[in-house]
Amino acid sequence: MLVITRREGEEVVIGDPRNPLGVIRIASIKGERVRVAFDFPRDVEIHRREIADQIVSQPPEVIGTIKPASIAAAQ
Repeated sequence: MLVITRREGEEVVIGDPRNPLGVIRIASIKGERVRVAFDFPRDVEIHRREIADQIVSQPPEVIGTIKPASIAAAQ
């Protein structure tokens, strides 16, 4: 795990700096609360830890079934 210190308005570049995957910016700091801004492509999922844990703990959604081919069709 990488731990870095950033001030309000400073950024962290994720990936190749010439073509970054995304950027994380410290939007504001008020007391013990920090607002973090994420600038990533829409196809990159970003979740709070408690939501990610819920997603992982849910059983996968079944969207269909696969029926075996009939023996006659195989011949």
